[in-house]
Amino acid sequence: MALLDIQLSIEEDGWPPEEHLQAMAVKVLETAAGHLRLQEKQKFPDVSPELSLVFTNDVSIRAINTEWRGQDKPTNVLSFPAFPIAPGEKPGPMLGDIVIARETVEREAAELDKSFDDHLTHLMVHGFLHLFGYDHMNNAEAEIMERLETRILAELGLSDPYEGQDLKMEP
Repeated sequence: MALLDIQLSIEEDGWPPEEHLQAMAVKVLETAAGHLRLQEKQKFPDVSPELSLVFTNDVSIRAINTEWRGQDKPTNVLSFPAFPIAPGEKPGPMLGDIVIARETVEREAAELDKSFDDHLTHLMVHGFLHLFGYDHMNNAEAEIMERLETRILAELGLSDPYEGQDLKMEP
């Protein structure tokens, strides 16, 4: 049985084909969910919780970022938990939404000298952790979240995205 019920929506041209994104999302998010469940003792509901993964553009994510965070600029990923929970607490049947902007992913991947898919993988993991109550509003939270991201990405065969960089995920 899958740990997650992933609903995918592509709102913008230029993204890889839906089949590619769906396969990638299943691999990345099931790995993240498995890590949380086995390594972090994260509780899960008896049924596979649903999450929405929205692939959009900078214009759309900028409007969402302005409305919900008061920041009038595009960003790479936004997460909207269906219900606020603290790490370790059992979520409900709906985890929430993760929204990702293609142009920002492309730009950041080029700046970081990473492949588009590798950077997208990182952002999926990052957004997913937010749905489970992880955050990075202060240094202590950021260290915990970044350590988790690094471990999950290692399971996926990717290197530490923070190693040797001052670039951290935006709060």
